[in-house]
Amino acid sequence: MTKIGTTGGRRALLPVVLLAALAAGCGTQRAADDTAAAGATPHGATATPSTPVDRPCPGESTTPTPQAPTPSASPTAPPQDHYAENHGFMVPFPLHGDRRCQGIEEAGRVRKALEPLRRRGDFSTDAVREALLGLGYPAERVETSRNGPTSVDFLVQADDYPVCVEGDMNRARTETDAFGGYPDQTGCDRPTGGH
Repeated sequence: MTKIGTTGGRRALLPVVLLAALAAGCGTQRAADDTAAAGATPHGATATPSTPVDRPCPGESTTPTPQAPTPSASPTAPPQDHYAENHGFMVPFPLHGDRRCQGIEEAGRVRKALEPLRRRGDFSTDAVREALLGLGYPAERVETSRNGPTSVDFLVQADDYPVCVEGDMNRARTETDAFGGYPDQTGCDRPTGGH
């Protein structure tokens, strides 16, 4: 007995089955420590990706800071400029959990060490560098640069994770920010080339 038309139906079904198998397994597996940290058991139901929820760090205000809504791409929207996509390698990683608290602490230490220089009006890169080295950071992990006559930019790699502290000391204030490095490279230096 000859069956007519079943081979073509099977070939048409093959891409659908493969796509369903890939979609079912995509993004559902997590490391045991990540799953436990998210509140699920490692052997429980299928895990789903989630946004990390950060607890207040010591000395931090418990009032949440408002966050700007993230734009969502519509599947029917026309393609937009790919600038953000092409320059994503220059967007630093945010810190979460204990690393976030460490970053806040390191940024506070740096700000506290530089405030006396700012109040005195000492905006030399050497003075800023010496103040940062005085906090115990290794010389090869401290960078300073002039940003005008009364402004100094700085970058410190606080540890190998990395926890990075960058900022600017100027007449008005000392600003610091902590982050977790950049995609596609180690260390705290902002990448200059793309993909």
